[in-house]
Amino acid sequence: MNHKTLLIHPKDNVLVALQDLTAGEQIEHNGLNITIKDFIPAKHKFAINELGKGDQVFMYGGIVGKTLSTIPSGAVLSTQNVTHEAEDFGEKSGEYQWDAPDITKFNDKTFKGFHRPDGQVGTGNYWLVIPMVFCENRNVDIIKDAFLEELGFGKPNPFKKMVREMASLYKSGQKDSFDSVSVETFSEKAEERLFENIDGIKFLNHQVGCGGTRTDSQALCALIAGYINNPNVAGATILSLGCQNAQSSFMEEKLRLINPDFKKPLIILEQQVEGTEQQMLTRAIKETFIGMANANTQTRQPAPLSKLVVGLECGGSDGFSGISANPAVGYAADLIVALGGIAILSEFPELCGVEQELINRCVSDEKAERFSTLMRLYAAAAEASGSGFDMNPSPGNIKDGLITDAMKSSGAAKKGGTSPVTDVLDYGEYVKTPGLNLLCTPGNDVESTTAMAGAGANMILFTTGLGTPTGNPVTPVIKVSSNHKLAERMPDIIDINTGFVISGEKNIQQMGEEILEKVIKVASGEEKSKAMILGQDDFIPWKRGVSL
Repeated sequence: MNHKTLLIHPKDNVLVALQDLTAGEQIEHNGLNITIKDFIPAKHKFAINELGKGDQVFMYGGIVGKTLSTIPSGAVLSTQNVTHEAEDFGEKSGEYQWDAPDITKFNDKTFKGFHRPDGQVGTGNYWLVIPMVFCENRNVDIIKDAFLEELGFGKPNPFKKMVREMASLYKSGQKDSFDSVSVETFSEKAEERLFENIDGIKFLNHQVGCGGTRTDSQALCALIAGYINNPNVAGATILSLGCQNAQSSFMEEKLRLINPDFKKPLIILEQQVEGTEQQMLTRAIKETFIGMANANTQTRQPAPLSKLVVGLECGGSDGFSGISANPAVGYAADLIVALGGIAILSEFPELCGVEQELINRCVSDEKAERFSTLMRLYAAAAEASGSGFDMNPSPGNIKDGLITDAMKSSGAAKKGGTSPVTDVLDYGEYVKTPGLNLLCTPGNDVESTTAMAGAGANMILFTTGLGTPTGNPVTPVIKVSSNHKLAERMPDIIDINTGFVISGEKNIQQMGEEILEKVIKVASGEEKSKAMILGQDDFIPWKRGVSL
């Protein structure tokens, strides 16, 4: 890496600008002098040699686009001169040989977690309150209002006091004094928790459960069952109306399929059976309090790193994500797999163009066929709804150098490391096989992280180049920046900065090991991730076929 440009793979016919390049600047590459034709912002790509109209564009060693017009040597690639194109995929080819990373440094390490009766180990100890249908959201909110501050889980909102002060100034005619009001003035510490071994009580409101398709309601039931079974959850309170499509009995069936020997406390209340709202809420609050008191008897105990189940996510990606943050997370994922743990790679629209590589990494023809089938069904459904995987890149992705879905996907897939694919799961299914698992979800950040927690992830690694505050109610989300500028601009959301790879100060292996060290600390409760500190509890069930 010359700190100005990067050739990712020998087969590539474009270079990545690691810093802003000016028109007329001379770039030397493999003995070739390239004159930069346009201003090229950092993270964007430019042609090494002239590309003719209709030529394929290669990055990461694969096809990521096709030219719409001639692109001279040194000219920037853009949505005006390049369109999406990706390699097709077919049957699994040969046996995959994996060169596993050296895990000597981590062999004897453990994390302190909550051991569940079924053998899973939680990195947290949460109680859940979940509605089976949106009709119960109001009742969930009433319970939330009753519990959070009284039990010390509530986080004071300094902005409320800030508004109160501004209202006071307004009433007294001091409008010109608004600039002197600062939120820092009103910051307060949270109350001491009543239950010291409970990490929180979480409320998962949503807008589904009835009125949509039966398929969406069944998917919701599976998702809720997965959350209840997640090792980070000590127990749950479920509120049902009674007449909705997403029946609590369906959810219990899904739960038994996931875990036939389920032993956690589970409170299910149906409003149309309980009577008045007050009667139901009184019972819900009493039984939830008792359940939490019992869950508080559990304490953290040492667990092997093989008990880690780590979801791999990216959001607000930029042109550096596939060079720094994603490969570093991929190396951490390889370490976890080599230690006997589980890694989950999701976001199927962002695996477009790398399907064959993943198919070849599958441990069996059966797994490869399932992945291929799920990808083709998803792509067909997206096209039938008037969209396609090629429409996945967001305006922010494009502005920062990811101009086609295949280009975005080639970098996004690096989060999955290099280990064999041991299992392929559809949305709503629960992980059971050590190794790298592929989980069918949208590319939407929150829908994907929601699904990974529902599949059993007890930690999530989330890379970003532009910045996103996404978190999860029950699974700690560690945010990994792809570049220095983001880490400096948004330190309140970034946990780890892999911009050191771009600047040449650290390599992928070093950053991957640093990421795993962070995972161990957060998993042990020794540190909180920035998303946890912000109280970022995002939960969006997937309405299948609607999202990319």
